[in-house]
Amino acid sequence: MNVLVLRAGSFFENFFDVLPVIRHQGLNADVVEPGRPVPMIATRDIADAAVTALRARDWKGFVVRELLGPRDLTYDEATRILGERIGQPELPYVKLPPDDMAGALVEGGFSQDLARLYVELAQAINDGRVRSLEGRTQANTTPTRFEDFADELARAYAAM
Repeated sequence: MNVLVLRAGSFFENFFDVLPVIRHQGLNADVVEPGRPVPMIATRDIADAAVTALRARDWKGFVVRELLGPRDLTYDEATRILGERIGQPELPYVKLPPDDMAGALVEGGFSQDLARLYVELAQAINDGRVRSLEGRTQANTTPTRFEDFADELARAYAAM
């Protein structure tokens, strides 16, 4: 059996979930360290990579290919870019303590288990345990920039 796994970084689309927090609390918050570079990617780039791979069928056995987006972004940087697009250039990013983040996720509808797992993932990113194993290459760098995707986020924010 031939299996291809596309291992992607954090999704740009995750920022859609933060828009109500920004609207009601005037900040972006998470557990990830504000200055920790994280590979972030648009899901459409993952879909494009999947289509390309299915057409080429250029793998044998069990293969993992990383997809890292155009560059690593910090949560501070992504928040700044998003803030600029929505007319809030001073929008702050706040790093929450793990228990506070888990509580906020449960309040937002997550189960206790899912909230705990989300916080564990963020802590693993902070600790460097979740990271690229290949390093950035031309093959795993995708084209959609967060600066361009942030325009979609801004349209969604304006429509709220």
